Amino acid sequence: MRDWYLLRKGTKRVRLLTEQDIDYISLGASVLGSGGGGDPKVGRLLAKNFIRKYGPVELISVDELSDEDIVVPVSGMGAPTVTLEKLPSEIEVTNPLELLEKSYEKKADVVMPIEVGGMNSLYPVGAAAKKHLPLLDADTMGRAFPEAQMVTFYLHGYQPTSVAIGDEKGNTALIHPINGLWSEYLSRALTVEMGGSISVSDYFLPGKDVKTSVVKGTLSLARDIGELLLTAQGENINIFDSLLKMLNGFDLFDGKITDITRKTTGGFNFGSVFLEGINHNVGEHFNVEFQNENLVAKKGDVILASVPDLIVLLDVETGRPITTERLHYGTRVKVVSFPCDKQWRTSFGIETAGPRYFGYNFDYIPVEIRQRGEAK
Repeated sequence: MRDWYLLRKGTKRVRLLTEQDIDYISLGASVLGSGGGGDPKVGRLLAKNFIRKYGPVELISVDELSDEDIVVPVSGMGAPTVTLEKLPSEIEVTNPLELLEKSYEKKADVVMPIEVGGMNSLYPVGAAAKKHLPLLDADTMGRAFPEAQMVTFYLHGYQPTSVAIGDEKGNTALIHPINGLWSEYLSRALTVEMGGSISVSDYFLPGKDVKTSVVKGTLSLARDIGELLLTAQGENINIFDSLLKMLNGFDLFDGKITDITRKTTGGFNFGSVFLEGINHNVGEHFNVEFQNENLVAKKGDVILASVPDLIVLLDVETGRPITTERLHYGTRVKVVSFPCDKQWRTSFGIETAGPRYFGYNFDYIPVEIRQRGEAK
């Protein structure tokens, strides 16, 4: 992969996000988003518009954080299908951040994505550009999850004591939940009342806490994935083999989408996608169930992968990921799975975002164990 664009700033060389980087990140983050995290096209448009209007954004590593830096995530919340029609406004992106700053009587020093997904990986680029703040090369999931408490901050015991939200009209609200679960309940209720999608800033943490509780380097990884997908075809590279090798992933199924059930309720997209086998899977059937993000992948009655591991549907022709709101009848896809970040494989991580949390009556088994046939 090529080096990032570097610019000398005094005696320091900084990394600035170019529009090409935005294209790469939006695509790569859609792979890591496990079907969710918002539509990549919306993320690209948002980020590029802010950069053109307010100037470039500096990307910094976790190692560049000082212990005293105040770090604030900026993200979107709601049903991804809604954002295809109700695009975020400029004030929606920055109002929650500014409301938290006012509440804490401190200014943010760094912004970051709460998750790595097609839109949410780039959502904070807008805030960073407008506020002239650096963007942290990290997130709190290493993927996308549907609920607010499903973040590594929560796994490390940090609670969102103040949560700011805003909509595209300029409405804002500041809530003080007792823990991460109540942050999800209250924010989700307001999301529904505000039209199904909002902007959120829900943590206000010093660098010393952030350094030990995030998933590092996820924007850089998303960029590398996106560059692979956009350039591999012209370089005669096998996209799928290269991607699986990069992410230690597994090829689960090739199929054509024969049916989709989808509904939007309570601020989420729920549904299932059904596949009829093609290529080496002719005669077999497969389905993937989702709640914003893909949760469970099954061949017949056999579970091949489950949350918190990543399950991704890729177009068989281009290798590009397809988010849950973009799934269509007749599309030919390859279903793949990648191991989640190790923080989600702790007992608390599995309790927070494992299959039983989502109502499934089976225990989490890592995808690599299921693929070795060792699952009991």
